[in-house]
Amino acid sequence: MSKYATDEITLAQDVVPALRKGMLCLADRFFPSYKLWQAAARTGADLLWRTRQNARLDVGKRLPDGSYLSRIYASASDRRNQRKAIVVRVIEYRLQDVKDAEPIYRLITTILDHTQAPAKELAALYHERWEIETALDELKTHLRGAQIVLRSKTPELVEQEFWGLLMAHYAIRGLMHEAALKADEDPDRLSFLHAVRVVQRRMARYAAIPPRQRKVLYSAVLAEILQERVVSSRNRVNFRGVKRKMSNCNLRPRKRQRTRRVVVAKQIKIVK
Repeated sequence: MSKYATDEITLAQDVVPALRKGMLCLADRFFPSYKLWQAAARTGADLLWRTRQNARLDVGKRLPDGSYLSRIYASASDRRNQRKAIVVRVIEYRLQDVKDAEPIYRLITTILDHTQAPAKELAALYHERWEIETALDELKTHLRGAQIVLRSKTPELVEQEFWGLLMAHYAIRGLMHEAALKADEDPDRLSFLHAVRVVQRRMARYAAIPPRQRKVLYSAVLAEILQERVVSSRNRVNFRGVKRKMSNCNLRPRKRQRTRRVVVAKQIKIVK
């Protein structure tokens, strides 16, 4: 979190040190750079980032799954002199028979072993990156409340209030995850809005009862969260556009576009 004028790359540089071994970091094509990739890789986390189509990624070794090993450099001079290279694995693929799909997608990853993570699996996984937009919708619309602005009047208090909302979102998502594990269910099938309402109803009682009875109430909360299922948002495709033409983005049609469902994993064609 920073000032309005702070760009995304600067914010990413502040976030990267929080990565740890065992994590997988997904990022869009706007972010890959030698410096940021190097900093993120040093944390021990695995990286799977999309890169620009015009990025120079020479084929070093072709792997059986269609991906290949390449090297990235900090500068053209380093490339000419073959110094300070970072080895990456490149995955190039198309989405066959998918309307509005781009001609080709290019991913780079730190996972060099194709048997550990096949190209098709990584390509399908990358497309789940958009689910962060669902989390933002949960935070801005369902948790905070539609048309409700933050109450704070100073930057410091706005930041404090925002962190409070993030903590509340994390707590509710944590309950949903625990409930899903208990029922061996996909967390995407549970309703976030329903979970918020369950917590709101139970909160006052939880604070009023003796500590020894809270375990029973906690189990009841998890059971109630499981009572409502929704259709998973995974594989859902929506038209991307803006309401007002103030950028190069497409303009959103006045008539609401019907949501399409595409099983991305079945449409992936690795370019060899």
